[in-house]
Amino acid sequence: MHPIAMGTLFMLQCFHVLFLALHDWIPLGTLNDVKAVRVANPVRKLVAGTLISLTPFAIGLGASAIHFGRAYPAWLFWWLWISYGLLFVGELTDWWIPYLFHPEPERAARYQVMFGATHAFLPERNGIRPNTLHVILHIVTLTTLVVLGALTAQQG
Repeated sequence: MHPIAMGTLFMLQCFHVLFLALHDWIPLGTLNDVKAVRVANPVRKLVAGTLISLTPFAIGLGASAIHFGRAYPAWLFWWLWISYGLLFVGELTDWWIPYLFHPEPERAARYQVMFGATHAFLPERNGIRPNTLHVILHIVTLTTLVVLGALTAQQG
């Protein structure tokens, strides 16, 4: 496997694991609002959500670290494709489809509580304004899928 692409994939996975583990817990200035997230989510629910969303990506990162510098086994490619593919579908479903095409007033109200005070550069549409931190996450997820596609094609 190409070492630059493999290193890039590994760094993108590190970003995802750190993002999913920390973005609701560590204040990042105007990029997030941990107090508002706690208003919308009880701590127990937040802990469970963090662990559930983090686990598949932590497993993928750990397996990638074990196999770093060597060809990934087929199961690891499947793991990464499924986990990042589902993440991207979730990002589209939770953010971009309601933002661009289909208003969801309840979701918009919830997002306003959790993300209304965070930095955003896109205009509001359908009551939703994707904040900068989530836009970065979504771009990194798409980039991860592109790099994973290049490595898969090279492997094949």
